[in-house]
Amino acid sequence: MATQIVIDDPDDLRVDDFRDLKRADRRPDRPGGRGLVIAEGTIVVRRMLASPFQIRAVLGVRRRIDELHDDLADVDCPAYIASADVMATVVGFHLNRGVLAVADKVPRMSVAELAVTARTVAVLEGVGDHENIGALFRNAAALGVDGVVLGAGCSDPLYRRSVRVSMGHVLRIPFATADEWPEALKTLRDNGFRVAALTPRPNAVSLHDVVPRGDERIAVLLGAEGDGLTDAAIDASDVAVRIPMAEGVDSLNVATAGAIAFYELAHRVS
Repeated sequence: MATQIVIDDPDDLRVDDFRDLKRADRRPDRPGGRGLVIAEGTIVVRRMLASPFQIRAVLGVRRRIDELHDDLADVDCPAYIASADVMATVVGFHLNRGVLAVADKVPRMSVAELAVTARTVAVLEGVGDHENIGALFRNAAALGVDGVVLGAGCSDPLYRRSVRVSMGHVLRIPFATADEWPEALKTLRDNGFRVAALTPRPNAVSLHDVVPRGDERIAVLLGAEGDGLTDAAIDASDVAVRIPMAEGVDSLNVATAGAIAFYELAHRVS
């Protein structure tokens, strides 16, 4: 059971993992930080507690800590209880959700390791917006995608905003970072994946016409908004796929496009 500890002094060193989260140069989840993962709100904290991530501590107002009582029963970490004002001083802003948890990162999987266990994966290239990353993970979790591959130019899904927007699903969906790009697509193909690259190109195949063959698995490749996928990534794929749209509209938000493709393709191989 987590040990409950009341914090009255915002300068208490025991809550340093939660300190000054508004200051970019102090953020533990940013590049160059301490490599920590931060969860905000009861739902996201609950998912972190149930994830493979090793919890370091929880900080919240008493009502939120009480709501998490059952979830903290099997967790060996301090649960710091503070007033809203003390918590705001520590964190650097008033937190409406009333509770935070912090955990150490887990080792990243390789693309080859992810390919062994997944039947459907989302592959991202150049998706640097943290909210889009979070939304893509949430959509992947909802629509039966087994894992995510992060290609060149993608932001860290364990950044605090991405964790929040994903509703904590980045903590449960396995993901791998491609060290070599777009060579990682060959690794997927060698493991039985058919790579479908989403693009508004008029010569691309309609999404409705992409039917998995036999036991093949599906990898949905999505690019950044604006520039979209690089030619190299599309050339390394098996098929270029487009979502049919009304006249005058040639693209969608990447998370929205991903949700449509996940629904159309992931469900066919599940």
